[in-house]
Amino acid sequence: MMVTSVAVSYSCRAPSENSNYSEVMSEEPLSRRRFLMASGAVVAASATVGGLVAHMRNQATQVTKTLVKALPTNFTKAPALPADPAVDISGLSTLVTPTKDFFRIDTAIGTPEVDVSTWQLTIKGMVGSPRTISYDELVAMPLIETDATIGCVSNEVGGHLVGNARWIGVSLDDVLDSVQPKSTADQVLSWSSDGFSAGFPLKDAYGRNAIIAVGMNGEPLTNEHGFPARLVVPGLYGYVSATKWLTEIEITRFDVKMGFWITRGWSQLGPVKLESRIDTPSQGQSMSTAETHIAGVAWAPIQGISKVEVQVNDEPWELATLGPEISGATWRQWWLKWTPEAGKHRITVRATDGNGETQTKKVATIDPDGATGWHYIYVNVT
Repeated sequence: MMVTSVAVSYSCRAPSENSNYSEVMSEEPLSRRRFLMASGAVVAASATVGGLVAHMRNQATQVTKTLVKALPTNFTKAPALPADPAVDISGLSTLVTPTKDFFRIDTAIGTPEVDVSTWQLTIKGMVGSPRTISYDELVAMPLIETDATIGCVSNEVGGHLVGNARWIGVSLDDVLDSVQPKSTADQVLSWSSDGFSAGFPLKDAYGRNAIIAVGMNGEPLTNEHGFPARLVVPGLYGYVSATKWLTEIEITRFDVKMGFWITRGWSQLGPVKLESRIDTPSQGQSMSTAETHIAGVAWAPIQGISKVEVQVNDEPWELATLGPEISGATWRQWWLKWTPEAGKHRITVRATDGNGETQTKKVATIDPDGATGWHYIYVNVT
């Protein structure tokens, strides 16, 4: 039985009020913003029946959960997580983003509800041994647990369309090796049950713990995050890699086929930009002169973060304390103790990655391949 739902999907959240780009609004290629704004209009129109929608969505989710088998317990577990500095620093993003708080970007108007008993993943195209895998066969394969930060290309500097999770899945390296991609292929093009497609370089599938994920933060994937399977490819923006409700992987070439957003003017390659964000204080916050923390997160999958610096007004840059490094594929928390003086202050952050490259000051909007610039905020101290 196919479980259906009338739930409406998220589109992009509004840009963060902390964004540096409130006055830098260029016209995008046709067009994530216009497309997602249109999706948002559908959501708004549905608000009048919000209670009914929520009830039916919950009903459908409960039915789907009865079809989900528990994740196997014999997967290769990641090392235990270190103590989370966010416990002691108010306002700092947690080391791992709770599933319920993890950002969502969907092109589907309704959240797909997939029947796991009939679901299949087909791997085809320029391969020597195409194959089709059922859900039972997929979770019977060797599973690994890995940590990865993934983000949306639509994330403004200082924005929150990024999250860090602990994923469980099958090594994409191993799955691709099993179908024997041909030497002339250069793209992994994946397809969702709702018709969405995303493609990334075949070479980027290897050596970075990319997985076909079936679990997130210790639980099976939720419908909203791609149940029964999705791709997680560290270091690449989601628009070229993070296909949810995965049904098909095609090994092909960029000069033959293109993914959904590439045909709409976005960059064919989607490496995640080196970024840092101030979580606390918040933009425009009124504060006392008591000692506090300036704190946030920085990420550069897959190079990792080696340094974060903070500047108050035009004073010299100060080194922030770095939180634990789970892996180069995850964000890193940072903080700096600060005893402010009365007045209005500008706080700026910049990060340096594991290769020694410092985050660029140059301001770029999100199109066609991700925003750049230093995140800054203003606070009032009395």
